Amino acid sequence: MNTADELKKIVKEKYGEIADQSNSKKGCGCGCSPSDDYTVFSEDYSKLDGYNPDADLQLGCGLPTQYAMIQKGDTVVDLGSGAGNDCFIARALTGDEGRVIGLDFTEEMLAKARKNTASLGFSNVEFVKGEIEKIPLPENTADVVVSNCVMNLVPDKNKAFSETYRILKPGGHFSISDIVLQGDLPTALKNEAALYAGCVSGAVQKEDYLETVRNAGFINLVIQKQKEIDLPKEIYLKYLSENDFKQFKASGRGIFSITLNADKKE
Repeated sequence: MNTADELKKIVKEKYGEIADQSNSKKGCGCGCSPSDDYTVFSEDYSKLDGYNPDADLQLGCGLPTQYAMIQKGDTVVDLGSGAGNDCFIARALTGDEGRVIGLDFTEEMLAKARKNTASLGFSNVEFVKGEIEKIPLPENTADVVVSNCVMNLVPDKNKAFSETYRILKPGGHFSISDIVLQGDLPTALKNEAALYAGCVSGAVQKEDYLETVRNAGFINLVIQKQKEIDLPKEIYLKYLSENDFKQFKASGRGIFSITLNADKKE
């Protein structure tokens, strides 16, 4: 069993490698090996205002900014901002009068994001180094927090959501896309899925995830979008018979991407 520090080291090293990879190796998706080329999690950002292909490493599992209700002039914080993809989409929504802050703990990602920002000439987008469990921002900073397939990689989700609550202004809200489990998965199947796309290994049951959010103080939880992650059938058939596979798919159990909105109390 890896400790929290060991898990952070693994994630930091993996995302550092992904940041350094060539464009031809994009599409790894949510923390899998940079040598792979899977896009089972990622969604198409290319039609959204503010999209910058140099910032899109296809590491997300949703489009949280699409559901974030960002207004002109808002201050938006992106947790686990990577190369800046969601930050630049948010900046198109908040406008020149707003402010966008990306948080990441991987030096290579921060360097890539800052390079992208400089090339775009934005003066109201910045990137800071830090961990989600201890966000280096004052309380009541953000009108909106977004995050894309990152919370599942954080060892202490209670601290992560408590910190998210702290940095939001009263009445502010978050829009977070993440990976969750629904129902019991055979252990061997879950392990295989984790090898296929690393973010699965940090995923928890959906109800446990929602309870963690509620325990942090958030209200008005709404799942704006839920999508099953459709792993290749051959992965399932390594561990399930054809009949068991059909029953499993019909049961509603599986790995899901959700986009969750929730409010901080006024």
